[in-house]
Amino acid sequence: MKLDGTIAVVTGADSGIGQATAVLFAQAGADLCITYHTDEAGAAETRRQVEAAGRRALVAQLDVRDPAAVDALFARVAAELGTPDVLVNNAGKGMGAQTPVADLPDDQLALILDTNLKGPLHCARAFVRLRKAAGGRGRIVTISSVAQHLPTPNSAPYGMSKAGIGSFTRSLAVELAEDRINVNNIAPGLIATPMTQERLDDPQKREASFKEIPWHRAGEPIEIARLALFLASEYGDYVTGQTWTMDGGLTMNWGGA
Repeated sequence: MKLDGTIAVVTGADSGIGQATAVLFAQAGADLCITYHTDEAGAAETRRQVEAAGRRALVAQLDVRDPAAVDALFARVAAELGTPDVLVNNAGKGMGAQTPVADLPDDQLALILDTNLKGPLHCARAFVRLRKAAGGRGRIVTISSVAQHLPTPNSAPYGMSKAGIGSFTRSLAVELAEDRINVNNIAPGLIATPMTQERLDDPQKREASFKEIPWHRAGEPIEIARLALFLASEYGDYVTGQTWTMDGGLTMNWGGA
């Protein structure tokens, strides 16, 4: 699978799934815009690996909650790299403190929904405007979570935000079909990233998590990146409006272990 001559924007590409995706895309022939929120050093490492693959890299700080900042970022990409062909919406926010709905503060609710749900919409909107101006075609891949399929007690906003991405994917895919812009969604299960490291480092939490997963392990970021590459490449041309669950069987086994 090749992305020769394409330009991709990967948000939250400073670590984990985003970093693995950006590097794999570069190895497949794409030039990259790498965004980060706070981890500048991680983004610099992603850039190093992209350039080691012989591709161009643009690194930019971005808060996806800010629509003006998103629009400015995409204008910069178009000016410095060219019109992007692929958008990977990876930037996201974990729940943080587990909080029952009755005790949920407004600022925590806003942070999760604005980052995980509105952020991908802001990025997709800016991307689509550029693609339409270029005559259409393109790929959008959003990274959500198996939380869009499963109950998330004490983390309701997180589950809401990820479920919303599934609906957004379906709606946008139909909206953009005539423009031949594919829109898909990947819902990972437990993946070994900085966001999950504390759980994986704790033997009891790790054992409890693996007990629920038929594959009895965490996934690796590169496994998600490979699926994103398929969806971004010509091999995924007939796929749109779909959520691809990649979780070692977790959602099939939920509550039954």
